[in-house]
Amino acid sequence: MQKDNLIYVAGHTGLIGSAMVKQLKVAGYNNLLLVRHSELELTDAIATANFFAKHRPQYVVLAAGKVGGIIENKTYPADFMNANLAIQLNVLKSAHNTDVKKLIFFASSCMYPRECPQPMKEEVLFSGYPEPTSMAYAVSKMAGLQMCLAYNQQYGKTRFIPVIPNSAFGANDNFDPQGGHVLSALIRRFDDAKKSGAKEVVLWGSGTPRREFIYSEDIADACIALLIGNTENLALPLNLGTGDDFSIRELAEKIAKIVGYTGAIGNDASKPDGAPRKLLDSTRIHNFGWKPKVDFDAGLKSTYEWYLKNIANAEK
Repeated sequence: MQKDNLIYVAGHTGLIGSAMVKQLKVAGYNNLLLVRHSELELTDAIATANFFAKHRPQYVVLAAGKVGGIIENKTYPADFMNANLAIQLNVLKSAHNTDVKKLIFFASSCMYPRECPQPMKEEVLFSGYPEPTSMAYAVSKMAGLQMCLAYNQQYGKTRFIPVIPNSAFGANDNFDPQGGHVLSALIRRFDDAKKSGAKEVVLWGSGTPRREFIYSEDIADACIALLIGNTENLALPLNLGTGDDFSIRELAEKIAKIVGYTGAIGNDASKPDGAPRKLLDSTRIHNFGWKPKVDFDAGLKSTYEWYLKNIANAEK
């Protein structure tokens, strides 16, 4: 990938997409094709095909999609499947038809079986049922991953690179307590509790499930390494993780400390836990030469500072 190559980052205002834009610019790649959702509806096959035919990007990072927490996944499973399947089908087909040199596709750790040996190796995908609360989203991502591999197999060239980041966090995350993922939602809830003087913050479920979190800029750096490097004989897909995980209770305590919340932390055992553990085996990408750089606590502090500057203060 050359410095002047045209790189299309789909979903550039979101969590991973915005990190990709930032890190690409840091690395000296400034010829970026950035289009907002209001300007291009990727679920529209004709609009997507016309966009690719007009601009002909040489590299693509597909960070666009419909994502959400447990509540949204349980409430709107058809919406999640419809949106993600359509975006994946349209973008991958258009990228193929316009001879894109390389494309990064973001799959999800939700695809792994709910009951799975830890840490989870890429080889165990499709060996069991995903967590029911995120089944629709997981199946749509499994389809996208397999579509990438199918294109590579049928046309004899490794152009579509599916990666599986674990729970991402950082700037431009969704901090909605109902629609966001657990880390960002808890930042919002603990900050609100601190400001309101609430005596207790109640966590969903038992607090015992364990999750691995990876900073969005680390994900972006891994993807840039894959865009630049020789991936022709690389085993796919690729897990992107840190190798460390925390219980939801431990996560809540870390967030409470950073926020400065001193009240109690309770649990609502009537709510679902989700998968008991999701820790990725990232040996493949580590052997390729990438490892995460951002310490979790430092990333968490930076994320909270971004939230205060861009969300909390803006709502006053």
